[in-house]
Amino acid sequence: MAVAQALQCTSDITAPALKRICSDKFDSERQMLNNKYLTAYLITDAPVRLLQDTHLTWLNRMQQCKSNDCFKQQFELRMDDLDIYTSMNQSLTQHYLKYENGLIAKQPVHLQVHQLSKDRIKIEGIAYRNPNNRKETQNIAFLAYTTPENKQEIIDNEHDCKYNFNFQKALLTVSSQQKGCERFNGIYRLYD
Repeated sequence: MAVAQALQCTSDITAPALKRICSDKFDSERQMLNNKYLTAYLITDAPVRLLQDTHLTWLNRMQQCKSNDCFKQQFELRMDDLDIYTSMNQSLTQHYLKYENGLIAKQPVHLQVHQLSKDRIKIEGIAYRNPNNRKETQNIAFLAYTTPENKQEIIDNEHDCKYNFNFQKALLTVSSQQKGCERFNGIYRLYD
């Protein structure tokens, strides 16, 4: 029987960053991450494909790390993500990942549209940047509140950017004409 594991360290690993996180130095972090990943895999009502794809984007960010502190921060961030997937009711949340040319964007962006009540929607997002940056500049946050009737024109409360959200069946197109607000522009795929 195959078991869902966050990290499988085998002797044929060649990527330097993966060799590093598979070393004894990160044994306890790997074990905790594997346990949280398995728990999330078994009990979350978020789509399993979302867990897998966000995990791949996390691994790609992890491979950019150059210091042990960066690796530790990335372990902590992924464990926090997995905690959210297992603790929140994901059935009222739509998850979107940014895609470019049919693949998850190289600079990943994750948007979540939460139905808070019948007339209130919360849109949260995070754009991931280089994990070697200072901790406060590794991510760009997005936060907006709206109603079902007004979910086309969204103002990001974090940066005062105005976006046009075009929801289609399985896609979301986000665009802004404002200078400095381009980070969240793009095409997103719905995970359900």
